[in-house]
Amino acid sequence: MASVAEWVEGARLRTWPNAIAPVTAGTGAALGTSGFDLPLAVLSLLVALLLITGVNFANDYSDGVRGTDEERTGPQRLVGSGAARPRSVLAAALGCFALAAVAGLAVLYLSGHWWLLLLGAASIAGAWFYTGGKHPYGYAGFGELAVFCFFGPAAVLGTMYVQADTVNGSGVGAAVAMGSFSSAVLVANNLRDIPTDAASGKRTLAVLLGDRDTRTLYVLLVLVPFLISTLTALRITPALLGFLALPLLIAPLRTVLGGGTGLRLLPVLRDTGLAMLVWAVATAVGFAVA
Repeated sequence: MASVAEWVEGARLRTWPNAIAPVTAGTGAALGTSGFDLPLAVLSLLVALLLITGVNFANDYSDGVRGTDEERTGPQRLVGSGAARPRSVLAAALGCFALAAVAGLAVLYLSGHWWLLLLGAASIAGAWFYTGGKHPYGYAGFGELAVFCFFGPAAVLGTMYVQADTVNGSGVGAAVAMGSFSSAVLVANNLRDIPTDAASGKRTLAVLLGDRDTRTLYVLLVLVPFLISTLTALRITPALLGFLALPLLIAPLRTVLGGGTGLRLLPVLRDTGLAMLVWAVATAVGFAVA
């Protein structure tokens, strides 16, 4: 039986910036239109945290039962390591998805935007079929695209829309930035796992692109948010606060461009997620004060 510490590790709390940052950016964009709503912001954050925790458990389960986690470079997985039974991890994933659905229904009730039920259903389906089902899209090179869409436009613009009843160019820019950051985190993760994923038949985008091109893709993705900051600052000067996140990417870029592999890439995931969170908070502040 897995310990509490092992369950917490399985939840992968280090991925939570990927959920917190888009909601923060979307709330900041709503603030910029005087549409801030605290209950809806909190509920949106709860939905995002439950979804990302659920997808972490779902990935643990699906990869574990397929045997793709038997040899890992990164942190321990519950099913792959034998610490927890597959059915228990599956139950944890489904429980998180169910709670996310309940919180999402509360968002729809308070905002009145019931058509967003389709977006919620798509988000849960996307979370499960990333590594679940007979033909998981994460095994076919579409993981980064899905992450971009769900953690970018869906999360940021959805958060903005339920609070402000509108979206604008600033929100779209923030959505692109969040999607790029989130995709960069996954690119770094899959870069680390190229040898084991290739051996197990998991054809991630990193496996398809190869080591060199995957590193180039990472660099391009983490630079996009700062291009967004520059363009947004043409109308909203305080958006330049987003550049406060740039120093946090110096070490990750050195590691990626320097050919770091294996465990050396673990800090890249952490620092990229932290940079994403700092960019989101700083940009949200910029929108608010503007």
